[in-house]
Amino acid sequence: MIKSETEWKSLLTPEQFEVARNKGTEYAFTGKYHACKEPGIYTCACCGTDLFDSETKFDSGTGWPSFFAPVSEHNILFHQDRTGGMVRTEVLCARCQAHLGHVFDDGPAPTGKRYCMNSAALTLRKTA
Repeated sequence: MIKSETEWKSLLTPEQFEVARNKGTEYAFTGKYHACKEPGIYTCACCGTDLFDSETKFDSGTGWPSFFAPVSEHNILFHQDRTGGMVRTEVLCARCQAHLGHVFDDGPAPTGKRYCMNSAALTLRKTA
């Protein structure tokens, strides 16, 4: 899915554009989904791809929505991120390459992963 910067700006809020297209990060504890407990599927705010099920969401205490597994490994991509003097694993939407957040190896069982996502890059499709 390829769109110009102008097209993305017309489809997204300024915060969504900054996070998803410019690899920004929202401030901890400010995103609308960090404490959300509603059931549903978290989709990409840019293209609507299913990313995370609320059943895999957990409170990591970090201030960002955290999940221990994606809906499908086919729906996300990983990229080494060396910005900010750190080496991290960036998580991207496989369909539109939107920046979603980062994944860490300090999550709960069964995966041991913590997908630390930005609320601005997600949309919750409620199921209940």
